[in-house]
Amino acid sequence: MAVKYSRQRQMIYNFLMTRKDHPTADVVYRNVREEFPNISLGTVYRNLTLLADMGEIQRLQVGDGVDHFDADTSKHCHFICSNCSAVTDMQLDCLEELLIKAQQTFDGRIDRQSTCFYGVCGSCLDKSAKDME
Repeated sequence: MAVKYSRQRQMIYNFLMTRKDHPTADVVYRNVREEFPNISLGTVYRNLTLLADMGEIQRLQVGDGVDHFDADTSKHCHFICSNCSAVTDMQLDCLEELLIKAQQTFDGRIDRQSTCFYGVCGSCLDKSAKDME
């Protein structure tokens, strides 16, 4: 399917490329609106969905009830802080091995994987330690 070029979609993608914090659609909307004041939240949602469906970005559901978006489509894991909901990329050398093992034990075809780790991030641990002092 050929998709017509859109300056708004390109701006959304470019914004995501500058972020490592996996923003929500609302965060994308507030930032892109600075350059495109007339853009609607619906347009941002539609373009994020289209970019995710095309494989240009990743849509993440991390348990806080809203989708987060990641322009890094390389194979990597995510860490989700159960305290502040921050989402952080994790590069692990064992991902390919994990996928091979999963495929060997599964009667079917695995097309992609999403691996998330949950816990408390370093910032929250530091804050908690300072609060106890």
